[in-house]
Amino acid sequence: MTAEQIVLLGGLWLGASAWTGVASELEKSGRPAVSVTLPGQGDGNLSATLADQVTAVLAAVDAGPGRSVVVGHSAAGTLAWMAADARPERVVKVVLIGGFPTGDGQPYADFFEITDGVMPFPGWGPFEGADAADLDESARRAFEAAAVPVPEGVARGVVRLRDERRFDVPVVVVCPEFTPAQAREWIAGGDVPELARAKHVDLVDIDSGHWPMVTRPTELARILAAV
Repeated sequence: MTAEQIVLLGGLWLGASAWTGVASELEKSGRPAVSVTLPGQGDGNLSATLADQVTAVLAAVDAGPGRSVVVGHSAAGTLAWMAADARPERVVKVVLIGGFPTGDGQPYADFFEITDGVMPFPGWGPFEGADAADLDESARRAFEAAAVPVPEGVARGVVRLRDERRFDVPVVVVCPEFTPAQAREWIAGGDVPELARAKHVDLVDIDSGHWPMVTRPTELARILAAV
């Protein structure tokens, strides 16, 4: 039986290369992994839109030999959830790393200032504390050098969710800079309406900051292989 492929989606400012360490570890464990280059985040397409990114994710899902586990980091958790909405019969599980899905009709990731049509990495100020505590100076410099400004058409794109069958797709929330207990509280308290309606939600802890694919690739790969 063919193992489900694991589709890896990076959050804001991340290209597909952010997953190199994780993908390598997954391949060693016999799990086929696909790191998606999201339009506007690594291909130089400054006019890319959220719809373009969704199309790229669905192309990766459709190209798989069977069903897919779709992994979304941070803001891209919404992309993973949109894939489950568009392909509930082909997405066997959604894994959210350090993020939660945005609801229908909401902007995808309108979090930081847009300059000349793009949302550049805003520096470390917004991420001081638990988010970036495990990134040393060299790791921060490497991150900044590789960070890709996100096109406005992606960041301010409007999320569209249409198929109620997405709530049947099991979800795993990997909790890096927050705890499973905190995530459970947010979901139960109504802060994450999409997951409040999901029928199967598991929470897994990882001792890292917001970017475990950079700081804990082996441990993250182990978690992903297990789900």
